[in-house]
Amino acid sequence: MQFQKVTFRNPEGKKLAARLDMPIDEQPIAYGIFAHCFTCTKNLTAVVNIDRALSMQGIAMLRFDFTGLGESEGDFAETNLTTNVNDLVAAADFLETHFEAPKLLVGHSLGGAAVLQAAARIPSVEAVATIAAPSNPSQLVDRLRSTAREIEVRGESEISLDGRTFKIKKQFLDDLERVRMKETIQSLKKPLLIFHSPADAIVGIENAREIYMAARHPKSFISLDKADHLLSRREDSLYVGNVLAAWAGKYIHTPEKDPWKRDLEDNRIITRTGKIGFHTEIIANGHTLIADEPIAVGGADTGPSPYDYLVAALGACTSMTLRMYADRKGWPLEAITVRLKHRKIHAKDCRECEAKEGKIDHIEREVELTGPLGEEQRSKLLEIANKCPVHRTLRSETVIESRLREGGEIRRR
Repeated sequence: MQFQKVTFRNPEGKKLAARLDMPIDEQPIAYGIFAHCFTCTKNLTAVVNIDRALSMQGIAMLRFDFTGLGESEGDFAETNLTTNVNDLVAAADFLETHFEAPKLLVGHSLGGAAVLQAAARIPSVEAVATIAAPSNPSQLVDRLRSTAREIEVRGESEISLDGRTFKIKKQFLDDLERVRMKETIQSLKKPLLIFHSPADAIVGIENAREIYMAARHPKSFISLDKADHLLSRREDSLYVGNVLAAWAGKYIHTPEKDPWKRDLEDNRIITRTGKIGFHTEIIANGHTLIADEPIAVGGADTGPSPYDYLVAALGACTSMTLRMYADRKGWPLEAITVRLKHRKIHAKDCRECEAKEGKIDHIEREVELTGPLGEEQRSKLLEIANKCPVHRTLRSETVIESRLREGGEIRRR
């Protein structure tokens, strides 16, 4: 996932810190905004994982720290849900000015309530998704009951969350009391996707039911079985990201690509490996893939290894070549199954190899042909298998030219 650090200003002129997560080819089909949870930051692991899944599908996501949190300027004690909504509108204005107006809003917890409120003020938005969002933010007052009493007396109080201390003022609670979420949800008039866990101990599952009942169609609900409120488990946030990316593709209007007009000469493939681990994103002619290494060698096993892709290319090329040849001959070949195995062997153990020292790559290929073929036809097809283009590439001399590319910022309009 390619990203760029950016900043923009809220309505009070405070500078808000953000990251724009882009597809690795830097050619997004749409833009979106992620609103993080109460007292969280843009760098919460769950946010990063969800943005990564969306970027893999070509959706660029702007994640930012609300006023007074993370790297953003401002006093958190002076903020509330209304200022969060204003921050979201400012983020949308920034995207529209420098890149493209956002079509997707995603909000986690109180950020979910914020995106529901902000959607009406951002005309470009075509779809909204919430994760563990409260149906009535004023319920937070009940959770802070002991603090609320102190605030009523002193006008402010401090709360401790995850080892961090935040000052809460009376205006924050008063603002929550004024919010009318039911009316907002009923008038949303945009596709809505609701994620919530039955195991959420912070914002109960009943909140998802109330949001769903208030919303108009199209609306969808996804249960996050066993997930906690912050989506602490990696598999939970990745699941949300993948489902959200698939859902957004249905409702976000994007420029249609004409496959007949694709430039066959421009066959560039882009890969990107991040700072930690071997998880690698791949874009091949508009198709998104993942590569990784097995856990045993330090990877996370989130996708096939580079050698897996290499051997798979040989298998795919073999079966496609046989399909093409049989069709041209009019032979009754119904299906081709190719099974391959790659390993390193000692050169001295290979009788037909020229090299006699060190290790060499050895690929076993078994071709299964289905259909009423004669023996001559089957023998000919096995011969053709050895002539597939990838087979020839692997057996011939290959020239690879490498050069360094100067790094640069993501392009703006």
